Amino acid sequence: MRKIDRKIIVIAALIFIVGLSYGLMKYLIILKEDPKIRPPLETKRFVKAKPVKYTTITSQTSAPGRLYSVAEFDLVAEASGKILPGRVPLKKGAVFSKGQMLFTVYPDEAILALKASKSMYMTLLANAMPDIKIDYPEAEENFKAFFSSIHVDKKLPDFPEIKNEKLKIFLSSRNLISEYYKISKDELQLNRHTIRAPFNGTYTEVYMETGAYTNMGGRVAHIIQTNVLELEVPLERFDAKWVKVGDDVEVHSEKLDLTRKGKVVRKNQFLDQNTQSQSVFIRVWNNQNTKFLEGDFLIAIFPGHPVENAMEVPRNIVFKTNEVFMINKGRLQKKNINIIKINDENTLVFNGLPEGDTLVMQPLVNVFEGTKVLVQGQQLELSENENKMKKSKDNNNR
Repeated sequence: MRKIDRKIIVIAALIFIVGLSYGLMKYLIILKEDPKIRPPLETKRFVKAKPVKYTTITSQTSAPGRLYSVAEFDLVAEASGKILPGRVPLKKGAVFSKGQMLFTVYPDEAILALKASKSMYMTLLANAMPDIKIDYPEAEENFKAFFSSIHVDKKLPDFPEIKNEKLKIFLSSRNLISEYYKISKDELQLNRHTIRAPFNGTYTEVYMETGAYTNMGGRVAHIIQTNVLELEVPLERFDAKWVKVGDDVEVHSEKLDLTRKGKVVRKNQFLDQNTQSQSVFIRVWNNQNTKFLEGDFLIAIFPGHPVENAMEVPRNIVFKTNEVFMINKGRLQKKNINIIKINDENTLVFNGLPEGDTLVMQPLVNVFEGTKVLVQGQQLELSENENKMKKSKDNNNR
């Protein structure tokens, strides 16, 4: 019994001690004063800003483009026969000048046939001369001169003017008029045996070599003009509307370190479906010193057109296409702007905000509308003013 009593006394003592400790702890907690809660500090953010002020803005636009020849086509034989050499080798890459004979299609048979036709025509005219002398004496001298001017190796002279209807009927009955125009047609056909260069250029492809036989309509070679080129420059529609036909443009080659003048000659009146761009075409002239080549990539620098009542700002201050941050009573406020032009120098031209309002001039990250901000520079001015006022008070106290 004594051992049991001791255990009960020990347990009761422990319970009493624990209960007393808990009671003291609760009492001390009640006596402790609650800590003072400080109000949360409002974060102040310094930003770059400036007042909205509109002026007349002039900015340039530049874009790359590729050079193409203004003229390129296939040379097609207009007669049948063997291809004979001209003044320029009929080879890919050969260069020629305007008017040079490129090649001929064997003309000997056509030359002989034409001479025979002229001889027969002279016979027809000689047989008709006695009747002209008797029935139409007023036309005799003209037809004598016409007959004397006909030579088988030269082009036919102009046919005499006919004012007398009876004479016209007589000449028609003798086939003198129809044969004259038939020979004139054969003369034109003979000229087509000789192919001359229509411009300064070069062969880009040769389909038939010298000595080959060609039929009428056969493709012989492909040529391009080299002294006049066009630069095709795709522009965003936003930028293309500022470019006018007739504008002088600078074209620059980075590889050649060469800049030349060009002129806008036309603009596409449609958009490329893949790139949504509008092409502008610039005429470029080659000179004897350094030549551009078809296929060169050049940079076109278009003249700036003045935009009135606008302001130029960095592009990175605009978000969500056309929103910017303004400062209104020390807090950020979102506003929409009207973008007029986007420049290549990472700037844009806009209007649509009241003049005098304060515009944030830097990109802001993780900020919300209503955030309190201070403009950089204004805080420094306030501090300087406070220092001046403090110094003034100290001087007065002395």
